[in-house]
Amino acid sequence: MSFQDYSAWALGVWSVLLAVQSAHSISLSLYAWEDESKRAASRIPEDFEPPKNSFTLLLPAKSEESVIADTIQRMVDLKYPRHLVQILVIIDSSDEGTIAVVSQKLDQLHSAKVNSVQLITFDDEPVTKPHGLNVGLRHASGEVVTIFDAEDEPHPDILNVVNTLMVREGAPVVQCGVQLMNYRDHWFSSLNVLEYFFWFKSRLHFHATRGMIPLGGNTAFMRKDLLERIGGWDDYCLTEDADLGIRISAYGATIRVAHDDRYVTREETPHSIGQFIKQRTRWDQGFLQVLKKGDWRRLPSRRQRTLALYTLAFPMLQALFMLYLPISIYTLFYWEVPILVAMLASLPLYMMLVQLLINIVGLHEFTSAHGLKPSVLTSIKLALVYLPYQWILAFAALRAYIRHLRGVNNWEKTHHTGAHRQTSATG
Repeated sequence: MSFQDYSAWALGVWSVLLAVQSAHSISLSLYAWEDESKRAASRIPEDFEPPKNSFTLLLPAKSEESVIADTIQRMVDLKYPRHLVQILVIIDSSDEGTIAVVSQKLDQLHSAKVNSVQLITFDDEPVTKPHGLNVGLRHASGEVVTIFDAEDEPHPDILNVVNTLMVREGAPVVQCGVQLMNYRDHWFSSLNVLEYFFWFKSRLHFHATRGMIPLGGNTAFMRKDLLERIGGWDDYCLTEDADLGIRISAYGATIRVAHDDRYVTREETPHSIGQFIKQRTRWDQGFLQVLKKGDWRRLPSRRQRTLALYTLAFPMLQALFMLYLPISIYTLFYWEVPILVAMLASLPLYMMLVQLLINIVGLHEFTSAHGLKPSVLTSIKLALVYLPYQWILAFAALRAYIRHLRGVNNWEKTHHTGAHRQTSATG
């Protein structure tokens, strides 16, 4: 066989592997979609136990002047006895703008005799979110610790939900749902929203059944003593949530996934494509960091370790997709290859079409669940931007891999504007 023949068959094998990976990704997205028995394990109780657990809400913030005051008020307004809730706003001491806004908000709350909110500042390195969380953990007085991001809009009864699950089931960790809301704001917003929708509504349930869960950023509630036993957060990890979830799983603690569209914490998509790429780069690079650290190797079963390896290595698969697509298109049109190879090379494109159709259906389910009204143009727009969106994801993954190889680990901040609150208000 000539070099061209070997290259053609190598492309065929590569295509099959990518198609299998895409099929597996589809199966995870649909794992608990319409299967009541699978969703039952994550059901939220319809009635609540009397308040028993005390909570510390960690609210890390950096350059969040436009949203932080409203978020603090939402924390204060949660339907749970105030004497059982401690709210810690954690800010790097150099962030004078956010500190000033928070201080003004605290003055207003103190005037209203609300004293459950404290401002914690730190001036030591590194200036990262996980380091701020560790600073907050040292000041935490609650039995249960959770994180909310500076733009979050949690459900008013979320603490009652978690208290009930911990009382009835004894779960040391409860991961509740998070949902981006402003699906119409930018060309990429609807697909970004749907990633969260499929992750928390379906895929996370699969991880729960396997006992290997990379926690989902915020609205994850953990017993303080468990957090202290495993050493808190990794100060330098760019995805401190996924890292913590894998270490908790390796420790053997049960993570209870609790999802209901009514009780999700609402967030916003990044406000520009540049911000989106930086955010996704940070996540992908964080996964590579966790992969390299190797804590996932301590998971007890081979099935868990395989799932962790697949999850953490996924950015590399996305980066390969960026290289694969132009090569496959060129091959189909300009390279004489055996018919079988040409057929195999088209498989990932067919799988992408299936994913597109699933996303269109998912968009209508998302809007229906949250009382929103999509137009026909929304679905058409989603179809037109689906492929460019995959390219953006692949580019971010490739960028993350290059940064990781170069040892560039600085934290690229995502800015927030509160766009999801406008979506919630207008429907």
